This record gives sequence, structure tokens and C-alpha cells, in this order.
Amino acid sequence: MSDKIAVITGSSSGIGLLTAVELAKAGYRVVATMRDVGRRGRLDDAAAATGAAANIDVRRLDVTDFGTIPAIVDAVVREYGRIDVLVNNAGFAVAGFAEDMKLEEIRMQFETNFFGQVAMTQAVLPVMRRQQSGHIIMVSSIAGLHGTVSISSYSASKHALEGWTESLRLEVNGLGIRVALVEPGSFQTDIWTRGAVMGEKATKATSPNFQRSLRMRERVQSVPKGDPIGVAKLIAAIAQNPNPKPRYVVGRDAKIQLALKRVLPWKWHEKLVANFLKLDG
Repeated sequence: MSDKIAVITGSSSGIGLLTAVELAKAGYRVVATMRDVGRRGRLDDAAAATGAAANIDVRRLDVTDFGTIPAIVDAVVREYGRIDVLVNNAGFAVAGFAEDMKLEEIRMQFETNFFGQVAMTQAVLPVMRRQQSGHIIMVSSIAGLHGTVSISSYSASKHALEGWTESLRLEVNGLGIRVALVEPGSFQTDIWTRGAVMGEKATKATSPNFQRSLRMRERVQSVPKGDPIGVAKLIAAIAQNPNPKPRYVVGRDAKIQLALKRVLPWKWHEKLVANFLKLDG
């Protein structure tokens, strides 16, 4: 068994759960954190099914409770002596047209998707600096590179994460700390089923965007979504790569979207999106 320690946020489902299992299978001691440890059942079952349960240590952590983060990181270091990998995966989405989004709904997404990841990283950086080694992996989204309809706030939070992480990578260059972004497209995870909610105004028939929101949601839900195990395996590979790339776009749809945005004139891009989502009415 490896003596390496990985800390993962948002481990109760989806990419976080699968990444915890993949790293545990690879021999890492995984501190799998989640806001509600009462939801650990799926992780426990998945780890047991692969024989990796002994390598997983489940702990409660709410990344938006910033004041508790340093103590949790200190506790991990006291017990295990080090932190080799931090996977910032916790995410939250509220869908709705920009006009309809309440400021508190926008703020909630930034608290989890941006400030939570920043707070975790700032708590872990001194540990990795002392070690002169470590991997920090930010789970972003294609939405951090490519804005789209009805998730403007989610996209904005991921754009913020992208810029901050690029700067961080430059700042820690030469310290033995590796920083990478993972940018998945559409995958079958809880963030777009259980985890995503519609904004309060977006669900009201009085919204001028109500019908467009319904059509958008139906269209997006009809799009085939990939198996998130591929993302988890990629994250595990990055954690073991001594020189990871700055970013990894994951998923056929994400790669196509990014390529089209780069080569198409913006007017064509607008028409393509409107036609795809049937939002021109």
C-alpha cells in the first residue's frame, strides 16, 4: 500500500465518489469528505465492491463553512503526516436565465464552486510547501471555458475558478506543487439531476423566460451523457503524473463545443446554440 494521502471534497456521489474509489484502488489513503456523512452509503458500497474500503476515511466537511477548513486539514496532517493530493470536486448548480437569477442563488454557487475550492487550497498549500510536493486538481467544467444558456451563474463561478487556478499554477511553479484543471462536459452525475435546482423565479410562469427555460431543460436532459468513471480515472492518472498538463477537457461534447467556439465566428456560434436548444422563440 502507498503511503500517499489524498483529500477529496464532494465524495458522496458522482465524480468525487468514483475518484475516491479509483485512488483507493491505486493504494492511496483517501480522506473522502462530504457535507452529509449520512449519504456515505454509495461510497462505502462502491469501495467494498472493489476491495478498497480499508483505504477510505470518510469525514464531514462543508466547503462553504470556511472557518472549519483549517482545523480539518490540520487533523488530517496530524493523523497521516502529509497531504499528497487535493481534489477540489465539490460543486453546486442553480439553473435559470440570468434575468431571473436571485443574487443569493448566484452567491451560493460562488461560495461552493469558487470560494470553497480557494479555501481548501489555501489550507493545504502550506502543507505541500513544507513537503515540497503535492498535486492540486480542480474539477471545473466545460462551462468554465464556454458560457451557455440558463447556467450563467454556474458558468461564471467556473470561469473564476479557471482564472484563479491558472494564476496559482504559475505562482507555485518551482515549489514541487503540481496544479491542474479538469473540465468535464456532460456526464451522468448528481449535479445535473439531484444536485442541480432551478432558480426560484425560473420555475414561475410569470417569468418572461419560463417557456424558454422549460424547452432548454427538456433539450439538455435529452442529450446523452457520458459515464463519469472516465473522468475519475483521468483524475487518478493526473494525481500520479509527475508533470500534469495545465488543463484536461474531458468528453466528446466538451471537446466539440470548445473547438467550435474557437473556429466559428460568434454570430454562427449564436445561431448554432439557438437552433440546438430551440430558444429562438
